[in-house]
Amino acid sequence: MKRSIYFLTIALLLSACSHKNDFDASGNFEADEVIVSAQQNGQLLSFSVQEGQLLKAGDKVGQIDISNVLLQKQQTEASIAALNEKTSSPQDQAELVRRQLAVQESQLDQQIRERDRTANLVKADAATRKQLDDANASLDQMRKQIAVTRQQLKLNTFNTNMQNRSILSERGPLEKTAAQYQDQINKGQVINPITGVVLVKYALEGEMQTIGKPLYKIANTDTLTLRAYVTGTQLPEIKIGQQVKTRIDQGEKNYKYYDGQITWISDKSEFSPKTIQTKDERADLVYAVKVRVKNDGYLKIGMYGEVIWSKP
Repeated sequence: MKRSIYFLTIALLLSACSHKNDFDASGNFEADEVIVSAQQNGQLLSFSVQEGQLLKAGDKVGQIDISNVLLQKQQTEASIAALNEKTSSPQDQAELVRRQLAVQESQLDQQIRERDRTANLVKADAATRKQLDDANASLDQMRKQIAVTRQQLKLNTFNTNMQNRSILSERGPLEKTAAQYQDQINKGQVINPITGVVLVKYALEGEMQTIGKPLYKIANTDTLTLRAYVTGTQLPEIKIGQQVKTRIDQGEKNYKYYDGQITWISDKSEFSPKTIQTKDERADLVYAVKVRVKNDGYLKIGMYGEVIWSKP
């Protein structure tokens, strides 16, 4: 009886050793998790996120009340519109003066022609000297009017430029303020940042939110990371970018295999994690490695997995 128990114990130990050497490292699957938080203060008017839901990057999943900010932006835009009206008013006046000057210059040309015609008639004794003097006086009067109009145009242009500079100095800060309000309005929308599955939902529709308060946690589960641990003697066998095999349990005796790639190797040793069962193994120093594995839907966060790179 004792001999039978002895052989049974040896068989179990051999079986355990054989199973232990069947893979090179083991660990648990992780995912890149993102906690999406509120970027604006206010009531959560709508929130369509559900745990387990698949969301795409850029999806709008919620709306925080931004009515107060919207009113402030509209008020700022009204002030900008009023400044724009002030800018156009002096320009319209200057345009009227330019048109008046153009009419006067046309009249001047006409009077010069009339004066020259009268001068020729005086030479031919067909007109009196007084008619020529009247033409010259009228011509001189028109030139003075043109000079006054040109001076008025210069003064209007100067005043317009000064007023425009003043208006621009006021409009610039207002436009920046409106842009800030628009940024706050945009942050009132809850936009999903990455494509993935919702892990945890922290908020409910109708609750008051503050900036930085978590709304939900999402993870990209298309590709998972198997974080495993290797001993110092195994380090020379692996490198970053190396293709390896990973596997998970499929039933009691079978395994499901996946292709993986080593993407990170720790440069510092650490004590074996407590998940390793034996006390002797926990006393050894190990190095963490990360293996990226394409997920077909069966891999789950926290699931146990094994890594194989050495050939039997």
